[in-house]
Order: sequence, then C-alpha cells, then structure tokens
Amino acid sequence: MTLVEIRDYRLAFDTFDGTLHVLDGIDLALEAGQTLGIVGETGCGKSVLARSLLRLNESPPARVVSGAILFEGQDVLALPERAMRRLRGRRIAMVFQDPASYLNPLLSIGTQMEDAIRGQESAAGEAKRPRRAIRDHAAGLLASVGLAEPHRLLDSHPHQLSGGMRQRVLIAMALAGNPSVLVADEPTTALDVTVQAQVLALIAGLVKERGLALMLISHDLGVVAASCARVAVMYAGTVVEEAPTAALLANPRHPYAQGLIAAVPDIDNPAHKPRGIPGSIPNLLKPPTGCRFHPRCALATDICRSTKPALRELAPAHRVACHHATPEHPGP
Repeated sequence: MTLVEIRDYRLAFDTFDGTLHVLDGIDLALEAGQTLGIVGETGCGKSVLARSLLRLNESPPARVVSGAILFEGQDVLALPERAMRRLRGRRIAMVFQDPASYLNPLLSIGTQMEDAIRGQESAAGEAKRPRRAIRDHAAGLLASVGLAEPHRLLDSHPHQLSGGMRQRVLIAMALAGNPSVLVADEPTTALDVTVQAQVLALIAGLVKERGLALMLISHDLGVVAASCARVAVMYAGTVVEEAPTAALLANPRHPYAQGLIAAVPDIDNPAHKPRGIPGSIPNLLKPPTGCRFHPRCALATDICRSTKPALRELAPAHRVACHHATPEHPGP
C-alpha cells in the first residue's frame, strides 16, 4: 500500500535577490514498510523535501508552485491546519538532524517529552491523562531507544547528555505518536562512527519492529546503502535516478549518480582513486535550462541544454532522468 506519493511537486523561495527554484517536479512514492534513502550534495533540496511532507515550508519565503503530496490518498497541501496538527507526529513523524537545535536547553528532557506527548494527544482529541501516566510513557519511549535509567534521564537537561543520547531522545519523541511514516533528516550528522552505527542500527530495528515506512535523508551513500532498500538521487532540486539500492550501486545509470559513486574511496581496491565531479551546483536563482546537470556533464548535447529529461523507467523499478539512457544503452 502506498502511504506517501509526491506528484510533480515544485517549491520556490521568494528572496530579495529573486526566486529560488528549490524543488522542480519531484515524483516519488513511499510504500508501507518500505525504506527509501534520499541522497545528493548539500543544497540539492533533500531536507526541504523532507520538511514538505509535514508542510513545514509553508511560511514565506517558501511558496508551493504546483504539485501534490498525498498521504494515504489525501493531499496534505490542501488540509486545514487543524487536520495537519493531527497528522504531524501521529501519522508522519520527523527526526531532525541537529538535536542541539531542537531540544530546549532550558527545559528538562522529561518536560519536553511530556509536552510533545500531550500536544499529540490533544490534537487527536484524546482524553487528558494524569501526569504520572504521561511521565511513565515518556520513560518507556526512552527505554525503547536503548537509553538506560530512563526515569533519571527525564530529569536531565540536554547539555548533560552526549550527542548520541540527544539523538536517541529526538527519535523517542518522534515515536511518541506511534506514526506510520518516519522521516529521518541526516540523523547521524556530527556523530562519531561508532555512535553513528548504533543510531542507524536503532532506526533499522524500530522500522522492523513497528513496521514503519522510513525516508532517510543523507549525503552519505554508505549510510543509505546500510539502511535502505531503495534510493533516490537528487541533484539541484530534481530526482535524477531512483532504484533498488543494490541495483543503483552496482549499475548507476545517470552521470551524476555515477560521479557520486566514483567519488567514494574503495578500501578493497587501493588502486582506485576517487574522482570528483567537475564544477559546482548551479545557482537556483537562475537554474540551467533543460537538464540541470548538463553544465557539469561531459556527455551533454543540445537536447540536454534545451529539454528537461523525464524520469523514465528503464528497468524494473529503476527510473532515470537522462536523455542518453535507454534500455538498450543503460547509461553513459
């Protein structure tokens, strides 16, 4: 069953310098129980897309140009704010990338978790519960993400916890409403490798245990390869390739996806030298015409400069937006 479907979604930011064309025709779907990774360079629109699922980009300067974001067949862009409050956290929850920015340093962990639980129950119209019951619920959520002595931690403040512990607190808060979809926006940023592995293993365990659909945002292909069954590659506000993770890593068909993989060191092959992608991401105030990657692509032709390529299925469940990729000729 399709839980989330994004159809031709376009988002712009109106700034003093002009209009930033941030997302340009996104088409993606997330099935129940599916794990989908979104990868790409910094500034390609990954986090903006994630926040759009919860309609967190509505206030100026952000402006929805066109498209729809469907959750269980209902367009969230058309819902009144009261209905969105029932959706946020209860059906779709988000783990943000910097827990230090999303946890109030002046309030205890318990106060923040209890407020989140009360807010979600109130938005759903549920009866108020005694404070002790809510506090026990909060402690149970902390225990579910592997934090020891959860009742003691409820009295702690964010600065008293390590980065990994703060990230687990954010995950616990996201699970408070028992959502169907979990959006994790670079949840391992600024964590050391050991803690990063622990957080990823925790998320994978929760997805399996609770049957969650997961959208994982990352600039790290290794993180996505270890956590997601499918991956979508974004470039300058567009999806250029989407495929099962193993298929994309073994046979990337878009020049940009090939460049990303070629830039990753291969520890099993010392002779392999990582290669960077020439040029830089375009200025989205005046994005390139046609394919947005063509100024950096060695294979660009006139059609690439004039016509935007459609995201076409070239193999089962493998879609590519490249004029030069065909079923007979898989890719550059």
